[in-house]
Amino acid sequence: MLTVLTIPTSAQAAGVACGGGASTGRVSVNGCISAERQWFGDVPYREVTAYIKLHNTGPRAVAVSFEAEKSRNGGPWKKVGNSRTTVGAGQTLGPTAVGSDTEFCDGQKVVVRVHAKAAGGGWSNWSQASTKQCQT
Repeated sequence: MLTVLTIPTSAQAAGVACGGGASTGRVSVNGCISAERQWFGDVPYREVTAYIKLHNTGPRAVAVSFEAEKSRNGGPWKKVGNSRTTVGAGQTLGPTAVGSDTEFCDGQKVVVRVHAKAAGGGWSNWSQASTKQCQT
């Protein structure tokens, strides 16, 4: 259920994988993740970034609040970021970085999840994406 999107900014850009969707009103929500490899001396680690992708299917712009959490190897959830934006009528935004955290490159599964709340609506269900990799 993961789709890999490539961001064409540079050869160094990390791949972004998006998970299944959720919705809040007329706004669909997808959680996405990247894990860009870094080095601390001889020790590899990954900068895990949570992204959100939003699509407004309605005829008017809508204000949307969103937040992201991260879990390592099935452990507790940790908030990594939140923000808000306006999504125009019929517009798709993202993937947009919500927050990031550092993890060792040890093959452990890292899961991010995002949810959103359109103005006047309730919070969507969580949309998750995960990785075990350290990408370059």
